[in-house]
Amino acid sequence: MRKLTMVLAKGGAMLLGSTILCTSGTALAQQTNTDDDRDIVVTASKREENLQDVPLAITAIGTERLSELQVKEFQDVVKFLPSVTIQTLAPGFSQVYFRGVASGENANHSTSLPTVGTYLDEMPITTIQGALDIHAYDLARVEALAGPQGTLYGASSMAGTIKLITNKPDTSGTYGSAGLELNSVSRGGIGGVAEGFVNVALSDRAALRLVGWYRHDAGYIDNIAGSRTYPSSGITQTNDDLVEKDYNTVDTYGARLALGIELDDNWTLRPTLMGQIQKANGSFAQERSAAVTRSLQTVQYNPERSDDKWIQAALTIEGKIGSWDLTVTGGHLRRKTLTDSDYSDYAYFYDALYGSGAYIYDNDGDLISPNQYIQGIDRYRRSFGEIRVASPADARIRFIGGLFWQRQSHNIEQNYIIDDLSDDLQVPGTVDDIWLTKQLRVDRDYAAFGELSFDITDRLTLTGGARVYKFDNSLVGFFGYNNPGYSSNPVYACQGPAIVDGSPCTNLDKRTKKTDFIHKLNLTYKFTDDVMVYATWSRGFRPGGINRRGSLPPYGSDTLDNYELGWKTSFGPVRFNGAVYQEDWKNIQLSFLGANGLSEVRNAGIARIRGIEADLSYRSGGFSLGMGASYNDATIRRDFCAVATPDFDCTTPGNSLLAPSGSRLPVTAKFKGNAVARYEFPIGGVDGHVQFAVNHIGKRRSDLRPFENDIVGNFKAYTTADFSVGVKGEGWDAELFATNLFNSRGVINSAVQCGEAICGDAGGGTTNGGVFYDNVIRPRLIGVKVSKDF
Repeated sequence: MRKLTMVLAKGGAMLLGSTILCTSGTALAQQTNTDDDRDIVVTASKREENLQDVPLAITAIGTERLSELQVKEFQDVVKFLPSVTIQTLAPGFSQVYFRGVASGENANHSTSLPTVGTYLDEMPITTIQGALDIHAYDLARVEALAGPQGTLYGASSMAGTIKLITNKPDTSGTYGSAGLELNSVSRGGIGGVAEGFVNVALSDRAALRLVGWYRHDAGYIDNIAGSRTYPSSGITQTNDDLVEKDYNTVDTYGARLALGIELDDNWTLRPTLMGQIQKANGSFAQERSAAVTRSLQTVQYNPERSDDKWIQAALTIEGKIGSWDLTVTGGHLRRKTLTDSDYSDYAYFYDALYGSGAYIYDNDGDLISPNQYIQGIDRYRRSFGEIRVASPADARIRFIGGLFWQRQSHNIEQNYIIDDLSDDLQVPGTVDDIWLTKQLRVDRDYAAFGELSFDITDRLTLTGGARVYKFDNSLVGFFGYNNPGYSSNPVYACQGPAIVDGSPCTNLDKRTKKTDFIHKLNLTYKFTDDVMVYATWSRGFRPGGINRRGSLPPYGSDTLDNYELGWKTSFGPVRFNGAVYQEDWKNIQLSFLGANGLSEVRNAGIARIRGIEADLSYRSGGFSLGMGASYNDATIRRDFCAVATPDFDCTTPGNSLLAPSGSRLPVTAKFKGNAVARYEFPIGGVDGHVQFAVNHIGKRRSDLRPFENDIVGNFKAYTTADFSVGVKGEGWDAELFATNLFNSRGVINSAVQCGEAICGDAGGGTTNGGVFYDNVIRPRLIGVKVSKDF
């Protein structure tokens, strides 16, 4: 009851409203249960068009549908998008993939950018950790564009693009909405959502929109009591002061303020300010080891948390020059994440295997506990600007094009701490740091882009596009120990004075740049106004970057060539869209842990993805049925070698085979599908509804490399079901719902701290000599939500 009171107390301070959160998209159009959404207008091609008229595999999901599907976070919406997969460690640390384009990236701060670009209105908001974990309330729609979108959207839209489109200020009147949700998670605590908005018409040409939200996600992972004894020192460590039930709670709150000004009939000005704070506690993975006795348990010996704060300011100016449309847009994003992570598993296994604990002492020369934990501070800044023009949409020849610029920086600080560490073992300028990473990463992008469409006939249209781009990326700073044995190693040795504030010196200072172009070619034919087919050949790219191991060269950009045949059809109450495709992924940026546990990225692979995706929907009266499915056969086409060679020969001296040709790409299932049935009916002067949804995801590999995959194991297939029943009156609604009704324990990510093949004799109360962590989907959630318009 105390937790419920806290949720209500915090939520009461905010405006309330109906729940929405959106993320990664997939291929095909998912319609809502309103007639208007059958004619939804999207901006996937950077001009307003009807969804069914865009020759592109695209999802457009509006406010009502997201609320009906109980969408609050990335994982919720991804399960209804057959071509999309998500891999997550904790809130704010998720990676999204389209159509199987995944190589098992570890999302380290010095490795590859994501393969999927995410936009908030006009602004790209993807960082190295992935997209912002936005609680996206009061959205007009979410657009999810499958396949390479590099021509119009550029870097890191290699496999697809997700657009979160907010509702704009409305000059038609003053109104708003408020709502509340309370929920309970199986074997966990009480959570809730409070959110709302108000739209104020300041005049007939100006309006203001204020939006606010608060969400408390209850915990469901228990940190149970445990102990371990470090072999070298005989020191025993316990976690008695950290034992807690349901300790992985999350609190998210934020606001958005938008102003809309119509300068005249042709020109509009829209400044927006948006920010969010997300505080997550505990671990979001259940443990597989001899120390735990049931699911949803873990044994952690150090505090774990993350504080994720960000603020974004943007400005968009739209107008006309003659009959042409002009758009000028720009923005700035600042993000700061503070993290505490338990690193005691590594400390134990290093000691058990190599006796490292015998060299960890205090200023008196006495051995101390080698227990380690990480305190991280990551600061991101991103600025962008774009100017583009578009010719009249009703002309036979149509053009859209412009110029783009962005600069994103990541100030990285990772402190690996052992309490009471001797001064001579500490990294200079730190307190108790046995290892420090202090680096500045800067990624710069410049581009000119354009697409030209020509109506060959009234029904046949040819479109060609290109993007000339330049990336210029750098990484500078320090990483390493203060141990003389390591400091003399060329990998860690200082090369000059400190460039990055807070670092003792500089042992990494590299830069890579490239200028190139990508293309797109599309042919569209409309048999009727309701039946269209299209063929597309397009290319996407991802910029190269710097390996922090100084002995390795920079990694280059990788590309994805897409050959796609798609269709969009509507036959009365039935809509059937789909696409078949082949995607060739070249110069794959494969990231993995190399020597000394340092992440490495190498362009060492070629993969091919062949797939089909389809979406079928039917509606008659109050009944609607929607089904979506995808099949992706994603394999590498050449041997993956430890050292890249032009001919992929892994038998060269010093080389080895890591994955043979034909190995399946990890993370993504061959088959994924969903179905949603809904019935709406009048009852006692109000509208009632009942809805049932089922989702299935097949078996997936955890790693591309067979050796590592055998250690962690495959991710098993799983199925979830959701149910809701509710009523809607004049300006209000109420609903009872359940997600993951049958309490599936589907695994979406796994990790191991020292696997069986390495740590088989290390012991330490673990299974097979390692500690395994599985990130599982949220257990069954039962809740009630109400909302009121005013």
